[in-house]
Amino acid sequence: MAGSPKSFTLSSEIHAYLVAHGMPPDGVQRALIERTAGLGEISMMQIAPEQGAFMTMLTRLLRVRRAVEIGTFTGYSALCIARGLEPGGRLLCCDVSEEWTAIARQAWLDAGVADHIDLRIGPALDTLAGLPLDEAIDLAFIDADKENYANYYEALLPRLRVNGVILVDNTLWSGAVIDPERTDASTNAIRAFNDMVAAD
Repeated sequence: MAGSPKSFTLSSEIHAYLVAHGMPPDGVQRALIERTAGLGEISMMQIAPEQGAFMTMLTRLLRVRRAVEIGTFTGYSALCIARGLEPGGRLLCCDVSEEWTAIARQAWLDAGVADHIDLRIGPALDTLAGLPLDEAIDLAFIDADKENYANYYEALLPRLRVNGVILVDNTLWSGAVIDPERTDASTNAIRAFNDMVAAD
């Protein structure tokens, strides 16, 4: 399809403008951002605050009562989803790290959302396989090992409600998906996943 591209890389000035005109992180979120930043380079796995604000808004717009997150890290995205849930709503979080999710658990307590989150430590595919098919998921977020993106998608799809939404992080992989010199396993897995979804 011909046409002008509508996507662009944000300059620092435009990013600052967007942040200034958006919903800023509150005290609990800022503390979690700072705690995660202290972990060093791995902190880059945390989503951006503006992405979290968008996820809260989307959760509210969809009136989500049942959500699933695959890949929790230190819990920022889960906190954002949990804050958007309908009264009595639940979020199932799947992760393999006790270390990182210990930080998440404390943040959820501080934010007052811990009672709405069920954290399962173990392979996400095993957790998903144990979910009943008759309890529809309203919203899912995939942000874990890239090699399993397609498997997570396929496991979630039959459990998703009609008009439910699956959010997937890193699908452009900072532009690596169009770089022919990037042939690592994660990049190739994301390319294959994107192709699969586009053809679905």
